[in-house]
Amino acid sequence: MFAEERQQLISALVAERGRVSVTDLADRFSITTETIRRDLAALEGSGNLRRVHGGAVPSDRFSTREESILERAVQRQLEKHRIAQAALTLIPQLTTGSILLDAGSTTETLADLLAQQTPSATGNDELVVITHAIPIAGKLSSTQGIALQILGGRVRGLTQAAVGQSTVEAAHKLRPDIAFVGANGIHATFGLSTPDPEEAAVKAAFVTSARRVVALADSSKLDAETLVQFANLKDVDTLITDGEPSAELAAALADAGVDVVIA
Repeated sequence: MFAEERQQLISALVAERGRVSVTDLADRFSITTETIRRDLAALEGSGNLRRVHGGAVPSDRFSTREESILERAVQRQLEKHRIAQAALTLIPQLTTGSILLDAGSTTETLADLLAQQTPSATGNDELVVITHAIPIAGKLSSTQGIALQILGGRVRGLTQAAVGQSTVEAAHKLRPDIAFVGANGIHATFGLSTPDPEEAAVKAAFVTSARRVVALADSSKLDAETLVQFANLKDVDTLITDGEPSAELAAALADAGVDVVIA
Protein backbone atom coordinates (compact mmCIF):
# COMPACT_ATOMS: atom_id res chain seq x y z
CA MET A 1 0.00 0.00 0.00
CA PHE A 2 1.32 3.45 -0.93
CA ALA A 3 1.80 6.00 1.83
CA GLU A 4 -0.78 8.34 0.31
CA GLU A 5 -3.42 5.60 0.25
CA ARG A 6 -2.65 4.61 3.86
CA GLN A 7 -2.84 8.21 5.00
CA GLN A 8 -6.25 8.62 3.38
CA LEU A 9 -7.48 5.59 5.31
CA ILE A 10 -6.00 6.94 8.55
CA SER A 11 -7.73 10.28 8.00
CA ALA A 12 -11.05 8.49 7.43
CA LEU A 13 -10.59 6.43 10.61
CA VAL A 14 -9.94 9.57 12.67
CA ALA A 15 -13.07 11.22 11.29
CA GLU A 16 -15.14 8.09 11.98
CA ARG A 17 -13.85 7.20 15.45
CA GLY A 18 -12.86 10.57 16.86
CA ARG A 19 -9.48 9.22 18.03
CA VAL A 20 -6.95 6.64 16.87
CA SER A 21 -3.86 5.30 18.58
CA VAL A 22 -0.42 4.79 17.07
CA THR A 23 -0.22 1.17 18.20
CA ASP A 24 -3.68 0.27 16.82
CA LEU A 25 -2.81 1.81 13.47
CA ALA A 26 0.53 0.02 13.34
CA ASP A 27 -1.23 -3.30 13.97
CA ARG A 28 -3.95 -2.54 11.45
CA PHE A 29 -1.52 -1.76 8.62
CA SER A 30 1.22 -4.17 9.75
CA ILE A 31 3.87 -1.46 9.82
CA THR A 32 6.09 0.09 12.47
CA THR A 33 4.95 2.74 14.91
CA GLU A 34 7.67 5.04 13.53
CA THR A 35 6.06 4.87 10.08
CA ILE A 36 2.65 5.64 11.57
CA ARG A 37 4.08 8.65 13.40
CA ARG A 38 5.46 9.95 10.12
CA ASP A 39 2.04 9.46 8.53
CA LEU A 40 0.38 11.37 11.36
CA ALA A 41 2.94 14.17 11.10
CA ALA A 42 2.21 14.48 7.38
CA LEU A 43 -1.55 14.49 7.96
CA GLU A 44 -1.23 17.09 10.70
CA GLY A 45 0.87 19.25 8.38
CA SER A 46 -1.90 19.17 5.79
CA GLY A 47 -4.56 19.98 8.39
CA ASN A 48 -6.35 16.61 8.27
CA LEU A 49 -5.92 15.78 11.95
CA ARG A 50 -4.20 16.83 15.17
CA ARG A 51 -1.63 14.69 16.93
CA VAL A 52 -2.05 14.00 20.65
CA HIS A 53 -0.17 11.77 23.07
CA GLY A 54 -0.26 8.23 21.70
CA GLY A 55 -2.36 8.97 18.63
CA ALA A 56 -4.44 11.56 16.80
CA VAL A 57 -7.84 13.29 16.91
CA PRO A 58 -9.79 15.38 14.37
CA SER A 59 -8.25 18.75 13.61
CA ASP A 60 -11.23 20.61 15.12
CA ARG A 61 -10.96 18.88 18.50
CA PHE A 62 -9.10 21.49 20.53
CA SER A 63 -9.04 21.64 24.32
CA THR A 64 -10.98 24.92 24.49
CA ARG A 65 -13.39 24.35 21.60
CA GLU A 66 -16.96 24.41 22.85
CA GLU A 67 -20.22 24.51 20.92
CA SER A 68 -23.28 26.32 22.21
CA ILE A 69 -26.15 24.42 23.79
CA LEU A 70 -28.27 25.28 20.73
CA GLU A 71 -25.70 23.73 18.39
CA ARG A 72 -25.36 20.60 20.51
CA ALA A 73 -29.13 20.17 20.78
CA VAL A 74 -29.38 19.22 17.10
CA GLN A 75 -26.41 16.84 17.06
CA ARG A 76 -26.60 13.06 17.63
CA GLN A 77 -30.22 13.32 18.73
CA LEU A 78 -31.06 9.62 18.45
CA GLU A 79 -28.01 8.64 20.51
CA LYS A 80 -28.79 11.21 23.19
CA HIS A 81 -32.40 10.02 23.35
CA ARG A 82 -31.27 6.44 23.97
CA ILE A 83 -28.86 7.60 26.67
CA ALA A 84 -31.58 9.68 28.33
CA GLN A 85 -34.01 6.75 28.27
CA ALA A 86 -31.44 4.56 30.02
CA ALA A 87 -30.82 7.33 32.56
CA LEU A 88 -34.55 7.62 33.26
CA THR A 89 -34.62 4.05 34.59
CA LEU A 90 -32.11 5.00 37.31
CA ILE A 91 -34.27 7.70 38.88
CA PRO A 92 -35.49 6.65 42.35
CA GLN A 93 -38.85 4.89 42.28
CA LEU A 94 -39.75 6.00 45.79
CA THR A 95 -42.38 8.24 47.35
CA THR A 96 -39.71 10.94 47.43
CA GLY A 97 -36.32 11.35 45.82
CA SER A 98 -33.93 13.96 44.52
CA ILE A 99 -31.82 14.28 41.41
CA LEU A 100 -29.48 16.93 40.09
CA LEU A 101 -29.37 17.69 36.36
CA ASP A 102 -26.21 19.26 34.99
CA ALA A 103 -26.41 21.59 31.99
CA GLY A 104 -26.07 19.92 28.61
CA SER A 105 -27.96 18.64 25.60
CA THR A 106 -28.17 15.03 26.85
CA THR A 107 -29.37 16.03 30.34
CA GLU A 108 -31.83 18.35 28.61
CA THR A 109 -33.16 15.34 26.71
CA LEU A 110 -33.57 13.57 30.04
CA ALA A 111 -35.56 16.58 31.26
CA ASP A 112 -37.82 16.23 28.21
CA LEU A 113 -38.54 12.63 29.18
CA LEU A 114 -39.22 13.62 32.79
CA ALA A 115 -41.65 16.29 31.63
CA GLN A 116 -43.59 13.64 29.70
CA GLN A 117 -44.01 11.41 32.74
CA THR A 118 -46.97 11.52 35.10
CA PRO A 119 -46.61 11.05 38.87
CA SER A 120 -48.27 7.63 38.64
CA ALA A 121 -45.95 6.57 35.82
CA THR A 122 -42.80 7.49 37.69
CA GLY A 123 -43.98 6.15 41.02
CA ASN A 124 -42.97 9.39 42.74
CA ASP A 125 -45.37 11.56 44.72
CA GLU A 126 -42.81 14.33 44.34
CA LEU A 127 -39.41 14.17 42.69
CA VAL A 128 -37.05 16.98 43.65
CA VAL A 129 -35.10 18.11 40.58
CA ILE A 130 -32.19 20.50 41.09
CA THR A 131 -30.53 22.26 38.17
CA HIS A 132 -28.51 25.31 37.22
CA ALA A 133 -29.53 25.09 33.56
CA ILE A 134 -32.11 27.61 32.34
CA PRO A 135 -33.45 25.39 29.48
CA ILE A 136 -33.94 22.45 31.84
CA ALA A 137 -35.69 24.64 34.41
CA GLY A 138 -38.01 25.92 31.71
CA LYS A 139 -38.96 22.41 30.65
CA LEU A 140 -39.73 21.23 34.20
CA SER A 141 -41.12 24.37 35.87
CA SER A 142 -44.75 23.36 35.43
CA THR A 143 -44.43 19.57 35.41
CA GLN A 144 -46.78 17.86 37.83
CA GLY A 145 -45.03 15.66 40.39
CA ILE A 146 -41.72 17.54 40.17
CA ALA A 147 -40.48 20.01 42.76
CA LEU A 148 -37.98 22.17 40.90
CA GLN A 149 -35.07 23.89 42.60
CA ILE A 150 -32.83 26.29 40.64
CA LEU A 151 -29.26 27.06 41.62
CA GLY A 152 -28.46 30.71 41.01
CA GLY A 153 -25.39 32.47 39.69
CA ARG A 154 -24.12 34.28 36.63
CA VAL A 155 -25.69 32.77 33.53
CA ARG A 156 -23.13 31.76 30.92
CA GLY A 157 -24.65 32.45 27.51
CA LEU A 158 -22.94 29.62 25.64
CA THR A 159 -24.42 26.91 27.86
CA GLN A 160 -27.34 28.89 29.36
CA ALA A 161 -26.28 27.67 32.80
CA ALA A 162 -25.52 29.42 36.08
CA VAL A 163 -21.86 29.42 37.07
CA GLY A 164 -19.68 31.11 39.64
CA GLN A 165 -18.90 30.89 43.35
CA SER A 166 -22.52 31.18 44.48
CA THR A 167 -23.50 28.24 42.26
CA VAL A 168 -20.64 26.14 43.60
CA GLU A 169 -21.43 26.99 47.23
CA ALA A 170 -25.12 26.16 46.75
CA ALA A 171 -24.25 22.79 45.22
CA HIS A 172 -21.95 21.91 48.12
CA LYS A 173 -24.85 22.40 50.56
CA LEU A 174 -26.94 19.72 48.86
CA ARG A 175 -26.82 15.92 48.88
CA PRO A 176 -29.00 14.69 46.01
CA ASP A 177 -29.58 10.99 45.46
CA ILE A 178 -28.18 11.12 41.92
CA ALA A 179 -26.31 13.72 39.91
CA PHE A 180 -26.60 13.31 36.15
CA VAL A 181 -23.55 15.12 34.76
CA GLY A 182 -22.32 15.77 31.26
CA ALA A 183 -18.74 15.99 30.03
CA ASN A 184 -16.98 17.23 26.92
CA GLY A 185 -14.33 14.56 27.31
CA ILE A 186 -13.92 11.24 29.12
CA HIS A 187 -10.36 9.94 29.02
CA ALA A 188 -8.58 6.94 30.52
CA THR A 189 -5.97 9.02 32.37
CA PHE A 190 -7.38 12.57 32.35
CA GLY A 191 -10.85 11.62 33.55
CA LEU A 192 -13.83 13.89 32.90
CA SER A 193 -13.20 17.33 31.48
CA THR A 194 -14.81 20.45 30.03
CA PRO A 195 -13.33 23.50 28.29
CA ASP A 196 -14.45 26.25 30.69
CA PRO A 197 -13.00 26.61 34.24
CA GLU A 198 -16.23 27.98 35.73
CA GLU A 199 -18.30 25.17 34.25
CA ALA A 200 -15.70 22.71 35.55
CA ALA A 201 -15.98 24.12 39.09
CA VAL A 202 -19.75 23.65 39.09
CA LYS A 203 -19.50 20.12 37.70
CA ALA A 204 -16.86 19.24 40.32
CA ALA A 205 -19.21 20.46 43.05
CA PHE A 206 -22.02 18.31 41.63
CA VAL A 207 -19.78 15.25 41.62
CA THR A 208 -18.63 15.88 45.19
CA SER A 209 -22.12 16.54 46.53
CA ALA A 210 -24.14 13.66 45.08
CA ARG A 211 -24.61 10.25 46.66
CA ARG A 212 -24.34 8.70 43.20
CA VAL A 213 -22.79 10.16 40.05
CA VAL A 214 -24.04 9.15 36.60
CA ALA A 215 -22.16 10.54 33.60
CA LEU A 216 -24.14 10.93 30.38
CA ALA A 217 -21.92 11.17 27.32
CA ASP A 218 -22.37 10.12 23.72
CA SER A 219 -19.52 8.19 22.16
CA SER A 220 -18.01 11.26 20.48
CA LYS A 221 -16.88 12.37 23.97
CA LEU A 222 -15.01 9.13 24.72
CA ASP A 223 -11.20 9.27 24.66
CA ALA A 224 -11.37 13.07 24.40
CA GLU A 225 -9.51 15.54 26.61
CA THR A 226 -10.58 19.15 26.98
CA LEU A 227 -8.93 21.91 28.98
CA VAL A 228 -10.13 21.44 32.58
CA GLN A 229 -10.50 18.19 34.49
CA PHE A 230 -13.43 18.18 36.92
CA ALA A 231 -13.50 14.54 38.05
CA ASN A 232 -11.47 11.34 38.01
CA LEU A 233 -12.99 8.15 36.66
CA LYS A 234 -13.15 6.78 40.20
CA ASP A 235 -15.53 9.63 41.14
CA VAL A 236 -18.15 8.26 38.73
CA ASP A 237 -20.49 5.39 39.57
CA THR A 238 -22.09 4.88 36.16
CA LEU A 239 -21.35 5.95 32.59
CA ILE A 240 -24.19 5.81 30.09
CA THR A 241 -23.07 6.12 26.48
CA ASP A 242 -24.10 4.86 23.05
CA GLY A 243 -20.97 3.02 21.93
CA GLU A 244 -18.36 0.65 23.29
CA PRO A 245 -15.38 2.48 24.82
CA SER A 246 -11.93 1.84 23.38
CA ALA A 247 -9.89 -0.95 24.96
CA GLU A 248 -7.78 1.54 26.92
CA LEU A 249 -10.75 3.49 28.24
CA ALA A 250 -12.75 0.32 28.99
CA ALA A 251 -9.87 -1.03 31.08
CA ALA A 252 -9.54 2.26 32.97
CA LEU A 253 -13.29 2.39 33.65
CA ALA A 254 -13.22 -1.18 34.94
CA ASP A 255 -10.25 -0.43 37.19
CA ALA A 256 -12.11 2.60 38.57
CA GLY A 257 -15.22 0.51 39.28
CA VAL A 258 -17.43 2.42 36.84
CA ASP A 259 -20.55 0.60 35.65
CA VAL A 260 -20.79 1.17 31.88
CA VAL A 261 -24.24 1.11 30.28
CA ILE A 262 -24.45 1.02 26.47
CA ALA A 263 -27.75 2.55 25.43
